[in-house]
Amino acid sequence: MKWNLALLYASPTDSAIERDMAAIEKKCNEFASHFDTPQKKYLQEVKALAAALGEYEKLVPHLECKPLLYFHYLRSLEAANKAADSSIQLFSNRIAKAQNQIAFFEISIGTLPASKQKQFLNNRQLAPYKVLLERIFVDAKYTLSVPEEKILNLKALPAEEMWVAGNERQLNQLTVKWKGKTLPLPRADKMVHNLSNRKERYTLASLVNAQLKATASFAESEINAVYTDKKINDELRGYTAPYQSTVRSYRNDPEVVKKLIATVTEAFPISHRFYRLKAKLLKLKKLKYADRKIGMGKVKATFTFDDSLGILKKTFGAIDAKYADILDSYVKRGQIDVSPRVGKQGGAYCSGTYLNPTFVLLNHTDDMYSLSTFAHEMGHAFHTEASRSQGLLYCHYSTSLAETASTLFESIASEAVFESLSKKEQIIALHDKITDDIATIFRQVACFNFELDLHSAVRSKGFVPKEEIAELHNKNMKAYLGPLFDLTQDDGYFFVQWSHIRRFFYVYSYAYGQLVSKALLRRYREDKKFWTSIEKFLSAGGKASPEEILKEIGIDVYSQDFWKEGLKEIEEDIEKLEKLVN
Repeated sequence: MKWNLALLYASPTDSAIERDMAAIEKKCNEFASHFDTPQKKYLQEVKALAAALGEYEKLVPHLECKPLLYFHYLRSLEAANKAADSSIQLFSNRIAKAQNQIAFFEISIGTLPASKQKQFLNNRQLAPYKVLLERIFVDAKYTLSVPEEKILNLKALPAEEMWVAGNERQLNQLTVKWKGKTLPLPRADKMVHNLSNRKERYTLASLVNAQLKATASFAESEINAVYTDKKINDELRGYTAPYQSTVRSYRNDPEVVKKLIATVTEAFPISHRFYRLKAKLLKLKKLKYADRKIGMGKVKATFTFDDSLGILKKTFGAIDAKYADILDSYVKRGQIDVSPRVGKQGGAYCSGTYLNPTFVLLNHTDDMYSLSTFAHEMGHAFHTEASRSQGLLYCHYSTSLAETASTLFESIASEAVFESLSKKEQIIALHDKITDDIATIFRQVACFNFELDLHSAVRSKGFVPKEEIAELHNKNMKAYLGPLFDLTQDDGYFFVQWSHIRRFFYVYSYAYGQLVSKALLRRYREDKKFWTSIEKFLSAGGKASPEEILKEIGIDVYSQDFWKEGLKEIEEDIEKLEKLVN
């Protein structure tokens, strides 16, 4: 089953692509012609501002740029498609210019004096736009002048996006020779953690590392370029910490994020305890990097895509029939791309916008992990569909809440399957669940710390060689893995393929989401009626900050005890596993 990109356009040469792009450019030009005037009455009069914001609300969804989305999706399926690469660059440049035409609007509103801001925020006529106005006023502190913002917008493509795309394109074309077969690198990397034979596991891991190391020179240049570009941007805007812009864009309270990172880092001994148990079960005195995700056996049951689809429809449909209906619709319309192929992007993701269909990319390999991944990505999809209720301006939810929704549905699906397993398989599944929690929470916080170290090194030294990047990677991975792990220098070249470190500090949202979803699931287990509160969360979109949305349903993430509560649940699972295997 493949994506039906005809839901967007008939082909890469569809005349509608240019027609749509031209329409976006025209809308932006008309908006600028009407509102980018010397007088700017909307900065003085409530009625004029309400009218201007109404027109802006109609314009904003088009800036997601359907033509650009189409070619990004096409490149996900066909890494070697040069026409897609060219179109992405051309349309990225055109949408950047179109966005530049309307950049004046929010910047101008942000320059209003505090007294005027207060007046507008308290006006009933502007109530539908209060959240947007509040965000504009907060962001104004880090916003530059209109000409400067235009420059930063235009240079984003050559200074960052083209570098990252080049590295991704290189990775998507890499292969590994294994037992007479040519495997796409992502598939070979995934296979490492499924090989029970230790010698084979280490051999395949070495082959993957060798490919990453051989291509590390480009990644070295790429990382230094995009991190230096970010340094320049941060300094111009006045950010004092490398992660500050990400936290602000996700609308999280920085103090909450600091508390999360500190609490999880301090709790790394929980991860160490788990790996001590793993070493004991593997009968090893020391562990290698390739051992971190190895299971204690294999759940015999296979989960074809049709099996997984049936399980998710039954499980989520039992909560509310609309979830099964959404799954059916996505399958029938071709919104899910299922199987791995050479040239197809590895991993999985969900992408949706207000005006366009949501697409789910999988690399389903008929195992329980594939089932969990499917559930995870559908969690994003359900969240996207529910958030449409917030309308054009507030349908986009925070990334940290996105990961909350996805891990919630993943956990529900995993628990449903758990009950159908034999006792031996339940031990295997419990071990795998803990492994996933360790990776999602402790590993991602270790990655946050790695990113922070790497940004600091680039900012202080100007250029960081690939060998040092690898060392920083290993230092931070060792911190969460614990003293039983022996990491080689070549293990450090994992940074070459770690896409998250190109999405600056995105990783904290995984830990945030996993721990919050655990709290939601605990409350749902205790009282099935709590799903009504979960529905409020799912449909809240971006109408408020994540902390405010969660507070509305009784979740207090400001308390350090809240984060410790979720970590304690992982420790309890480890204790349960220790008893089961002894």
